[in-house]
Amino acid sequence: MIRWRSRDDITPGFGPSVVTIGNFDGVHRGHQHVFDTLLETARKRDARSVVVTFDPHPALVHRPESHPGLIMGLEDKLDALEHTEIDAVLVQPYSLDFAQLTPEEFVVDYLVNPLDAVCLVIGADVRLGKDNTGDLNAIRALGEKHGFDVVVVDDVVGTDPSTPAKNGTPATASGDRRCSSTWIRSCLEAGDMRGATGLLTRNHRMRGEVVHGAARGRELGFPTANLSPEATGFIPADGVYAGWLVDQNGKRWPTAISVGSNPTFEGVSRQVEAHVIDRPDEDIEDFNLYGQQVVVDFVERLRGMVAYRGIEALVAQMNDDVKRSREILAQEPRETA
Repeated sequence: MIRWRSRDDITPGFGPSVVTIGNFDGVHRGHQHVFDTLLETARKRDARSVVVTFDPHPALVHRPESHPGLIMGLEDKLDALEHTEIDAVLVQPYSLDFAQLTPEEFVVDYLVNPLDAVCLVIGADVRLGKDNTGDLNAIRALGEKHGFDVVVVDDVVGTDPSTPAKNGTPATASGDRRCSSTWIRSCLEAGDMRGATGLLTRNHRMRGEVVHGAARGRELGFPTANLSPEATGFIPADGVYAGWLVDQNGKRWPTAISVGSNPTFEGVSRQVEAHVIDRPDEDIEDFNLYGQQVVVDFVERLRGMVAYRGIEALVAQMNDDVKRSREILAQEPRETA
């Protein structure tokens, strides 16, 4: 997959192409349906398939104090796209100046001219251009004017287990909620990792550098790899999780993950710590994780955060957490990521 970081990087003469546009935070089932339609349309037209996305996320630019947390960072988004058969992705730098482009300026200067777009694959709720004035009707009109077709993709829906039964009848498999980044965030906020996995079609993950912490875990016999506060990916609900740590060599290690401030100790800020189970050495420094960029995959939440009376009770619980994590992860694939 070709990766362009600006319009100027696009290969001259690239195209004709079929293009889709969006933030695609999570690259979830709904997005994957769009990509499937994109690829099918491109094959029928003997064209290249292109995804246009934005960095930073527009919400970070327009609502820096109130934007929703991002499910994934850009690197993980591109990695997820790499697993499709898409030919190229344009990561368009997003700014307030860029946001002033009219729908027609964006379509002509970023899609038609550099990509020779012959078709746009979009959702019915698409909005683009200044003040989001480029709705579906406007885009169709621009297509007629500039020679490209518009294919509208239906939403993917699924059964929301939090939706109460209606008249005693449970929600049906035909679905009652649109698959969306909002739904996934609500799963993560509730610690429902299985629900998030079903919508993402893979485990939720965070990515960041391993940094030094207070070393309390090591003192208790459970050394941890602490993710930097700058780590990307949505931080799920406080609690303890079974999951995987993927090191810089792509090797997956079974892991018990702690998210939160650890209420047993005072003055501890919220953090994500990963204790690798059955690792080759008991000393985290010999395990060579400090300074590494690692990935932490969340599989299942074991429990919420609890304040324990005394270290012995805490250590006993941590031993149980490791045991349960080992049992859960034994049922999971351990292939190289």
